[in-house]
Amino acid sequence: MSMLTPPGMGGQYRIRGNKYPRMRRPRRRGRLVVMAVASVAVLGMMGWGTLQLIDVFTGNGGKASAVGPKSDCSTGATPSATAAVRLPEPGGITVNVFNATTRSGLAKQTADELKKRGFKIGDVGNATEKFDKKVKGTGILLGPTTSENTSLPVLAAQLASVERRADASRKGSDVDLILGNGFKNLTSKADADKALAALAAPKPTSTSSKQSC
Repeated sequence: MSMLTPPGMGGQYRIRGNKYPRMRRPRRRGRLVVMAVASVAVLGMMGWGTLQLIDVFTGNGGKASAVGPKSDCSTGATPSATAAVRLPEPGGITVNVFNATTRSGLAKQTADELKKRGFKIGDVGNATEKFDKKVKGTGILLGPTTSENTSLPVLAAQLASVERRADASRKGSDVDLILGNGFKNLTSKADADKALAALAAPKPTSTSSKQSC
């Protein structure tokens, strides 16, 4: 009996030859499972990255590429055009012309010119003590609160650098033109018409809307 023969087995399972049995280590199934999961994850990330690249190059991945008005992502504002401003015609505006300077006849001369441009003329004369010889600029336009965005802008287009004032206590719809020391003459009719056209033109405004940027 050989020393390598297990006891009790006799010579039936005797090991012959000069090779010895090698004991194999048990396979680690856990490592195989981890490697398989990692492979699946890598393949998934590669597939997702490929889809993102396709969206970028085809233009389907970003809402900002859509045709339309540009929006401000910081404020969520989208520009939109409003309707044209409806200003009153000169024929619907009554103007009182007052002279606050020492030049005689200035109020009548200016009133005649405004009448040629279609305005209705009311009172014409010297300014009250409150304004007489106290207006250093071109002049002052004085009207009720309702004229702030209607009659006053139309009349202001006829003068350069005129001051506008709205008086809440004032009654009626007439507006006053108080001529100051800085007044020389009215602006040319062509320039006044351009200014009125600019006032009446529609202006873009921003409407708030949530945008994903």
